[in-house]
Amino acid sequence: MGTTKSTITPSDFRLYVSQVELLTADGKAVPVSLTQDKTWQLENIALLDFENGQGPCRNGTPVTNMSVRSSVPVGNYSGVKFTVGVPFERNHGDPTVSPAPLSSTAMFWNWRGGYKFIKFDMASSGQPAVTAPPAAHGGGNASGFSVHLGSTVCASASRTHAPSGCQNSNRMEIRLPEFNSASNVVVIDMGRVLVNSNVDINTAGTSPGCMSFPKDADCPAVMGALGMAYDGAPATGPQRLISKQ
Repeated sequence: MGTTKSTITPSDFRLYVSQVELLTADGKAVPVSLTQDKTWQLENIALLDFENGQGPCRNGTPVTNMSVRSSVPVGNYSGVKFTVGVPFERNHGDPTVSPAPLSSTAMFWNWRGGYKFIKFDMASSGQPAVTAPPAAHGGGNASGFSVHLGSTVCASASRTHAPSGCQNSNRMEIRLPEFNSASNVVVIDMGRVLVNSNVDINTAGTSPGCMSFPKDADCPAVMGALGMAYDGAPATGPQRLISKQ
């Protein structure tokens, strides 16, 4: 993986999606009604979880979730649209008193930053193991390479007060036209995001990998591949993480 063709060992991969809609032939977006299962789906938010709590993923959970379940009005649909991220009104609060799947403290930074929309952790040939959990938004002495996407530069009175807004919302708007649920699947490929990153090194004094925080030299290539503007620079191209097959 990456510019060095490093051998990697994933240890976590989870992400939140929300506001799922189906697209009609004329481009109209029709919201779907998510199944409220009290585990993976709440309101219009779903948590996808690809780790199984075993081996290098031992800090995760044993149950996986690889689909979004919903009901939709009868009709002819030709595409799908959704957001990678948690809506602002649900993003900043206390996960210890929130219903699932927003109860996952592993997917949370703090009240100010909110949830990790994407959490991907791995060891690589050059950074063989995570030795300590990284500090939220920077610091720490951990090794390994991570991609954590979430809102940054959020203004609030303290770490336990919800902010009024965030300079960088960092929510990914995904639109997949010509998508047929009977024959297509959504592909989420972190390898495509990291193709221009050296995952065997980490810039000194920064979080391991890219955790969305400004002024991290490891982030421009990652955020660009996610289709995100970063540190005052506009997005350099479309996102590469999600496609259809």
